[in-house]
Amino acid sequence: MKDASSNASAKRAAGEAAAELVSNRMVVGLGTGSTVAWTIKRLGERVREEGLDFYGVPTSFQAEELAIESNISLTSLNQHPVLDLAIDGADQVSWDLMAIKGGGAAHTREKVVSCSARAFVIVADQSKFVERLSWPVPVEVLPFAAKLAGRLLEEMGGRPVLRLGRMKDGPVITDNGNFVMDVDFGIIEDPRSIAARISPIPGVVEHGIFDNLDELYLAREDGVERIKRR
Repeated sequence: MKDASSNASAKRAAGEAAAELVSNRMVVGLGTGSTVAWTIKRLGERVREEGLDFYGVPTSFQAEELAIESNISLTSLNQHPVLDLAIDGADQVSWDLMAIKGGGAAHTREKVVSCSARAFVIVADQSKFVERLSWPVPVEVLPFAAKLAGRLLEEMGGRPVLRLGRMKDGPVITDNGNFVMDVDFGIIEDPRSIAARISPIPGVVEHGIFDNLDELYLAREDGVERIKRR
């Protein structure tokens, strides 16, 4: 079993490797999470050391703060609606490059940013790579619709749990002002089918199943493997 330090090293290796995809005059989506944080930090180093000139579009308050600390110039989708690249992390990625995201409650903005990009890359360590997805699917819902959404998700065969805050009483509130339900479907045989059934539920803002991944930077014990969509 890997220890915590080796897992952290793997995350850093994957995150920093993906940072080399960025070149001058690009506009890049900057994702949220512990692995892609290494991408953002490495991009900041390249700005300082190489004079790398690019714009970032952060997917969350956390990503924005780290990008500012790293001296990365920021912009928005209103100013640049089509991005050259989006780089993000994931909770799970399957062999066919389907992913579940939303552990940081930022999956709605992450999906908007990734779908705005010409190329979408995920960085992850080997512990996130699975044959079939089984991670509970984060679903962002309007607070007004939480009871209805929960009931309909249960009727689909899911087990929804309202995500609660760790340092506060009550539910986690997303950057969009909504709730997040983590919905356990067990092993997901057909992620696209589940996604198609979640999306029309009244009050659902977005779910955490991503099917638009172009390439995975996967940190293994012997280095970083690049896996492209077939």
